[in-house]
Amino acid sequence: MSNYDWVFWLNITNIALGVIVVLAVLLVAYGVVWELANRHKKHADVNAEMQTMLHNEFSHSLAVPELGLTMADGGEQVKSPAKKPAEDKKSK
Repeated sequence: MSNYDWVFWLNITNIALGVIVVLAVLLVAYGVVWELANRHKKHADVNAEMQTMLHNEFSHSLAVPELGLTMADGGEQVKSPAKKPAEDKKSK
């Protein structure tokens, strides 16, 4: 054995560690791309559902005659009944 046999093993160790680091970076990159693709797909699905709802005949209205029109629907403002003052609690 030569005096520089340790250099060979040092190079082998460095190559092995380099391969591990490259694999780890590729794994993280794959995970990030996978997550972004899933978020994009979910966003596209939500957009498709929203478009379907908006094109529906009763997309954002509720047909309950007893409820009347709300302010959001352009109805008249209804004053709330007068509130009674809070009763004082009796001290013991």
